[in-house]
Amino acid sequence: MGIYTASEKRYETMRYNRVGNSGLKFPAVSLGFWHNFGSGGNYENMKELCRTAFDNGITQFDLANNYGPAYGSAEENVGRILREDFQPYRDELLIATKAGYDMWPGPYGNWGSRKYLIASVDQSLKRLGLEYVDIFYHHRMDTETPLEETMGALAQIVRSGKALYAGISNYDKEHTEKALAIMQELHCPCIVNQRRYSIFDRTIEEDGVKEACAKAGMGIIAFSPLAQGLLSDRYLYGIPEDSRIARDHRFLKKEALTSQRLEQIQKLNQLAGKRGQSLAEMALSWVLRDDGVCSVLIGASKPEQILENVKVVENLTFTDEELKEIDCICENESERNGYKYEN
Repeated sequence: MGIYTASEKRYETMRYNRVGNSGLKFPAVSLGFWHNFGSGGNYENMKELCRTAFDNGITQFDLANNYGPAYGSAEENVGRILREDFQPYRDELLIATKAGYDMWPGPYGNWGSRKYLIASVDQSLKRLGLEYVDIFYHHRMDTETPLEETMGALAQIVRSGKALYAGISNYDKEHTEKALAIMQELHCPCIVNQRRYSIFDRTIEEDGVKEACAKAGMGIIAFSPLAQGLLSDRYLYGIPEDSRIARDHRFLKKEALTSQRLEQIQKLNQLAGKRGQSLAEMALSWVLRDDGVCSVLIGASKPEQILENVKVVENLTFTDEELKEIDCICENESERNGYKYEN
């Protein structure tokens, strides 16, 4: 199926979920650009990944100013792809980007100041070749900058038309609730919190963020739902030479794949098989099993991975017994620090 197929066909199988109490809907599966879209990637493959995603109803492309490497290169590559392939489809796409991590030298290229965030969105728009992004996130909490300043900058960005909605990422319960209170006073739509969430990392349940967002009418989009690939068939039998653990130790370390973790992965894979799913499909289904999460962010290096992951919407239901079995398999969690928290 090519990119120029009739619009209604690409939306036939995807599920779209409302983002909190807002009027916006996210596809159940969104495409993340954290990896594989930097300056060292294959441009034609990047283009094919975007085409495959969009052809299968994935309408959200999720970026950040420092995605690469090098910093900014993911936005530059996506900007080129948007110009070459997607100009007629801008209004069918959600383009999200973020700022909050180290981006340029000096005291103004990091964290959450008004100076940094407003400069960042201007730079991102130039790299993307867009007049606006649909969602602009503050990428992480900054305890040294008044939250009123950070939220005020997000509100100004929305009011200026440079973003349609504001979001936050990696915010804990306390800062989520404070941020929402400030944005409500500013009458600015801050609609989503982007957090890590997977069968292997349930921090948003334990720190109360999932419950707090549901209570406040704020959506959650989950990143790393496959635990950097651990919740896939990639590591069922150890560490392949071409795997992320073997090639890139920045985000997923060899220490993460202990014998205990490997046993958990193999047991989960057996359960997935009983459900008629791959391990990756079941892991994504688990994150989307209730209304607490409106979308999962997937990464991909091959179009085939996207095609597998979009099948998750075919089976999002778990029996009580299946959920108990997953909890039983994972009850002795002790290795959550095997990969980095931020995205």
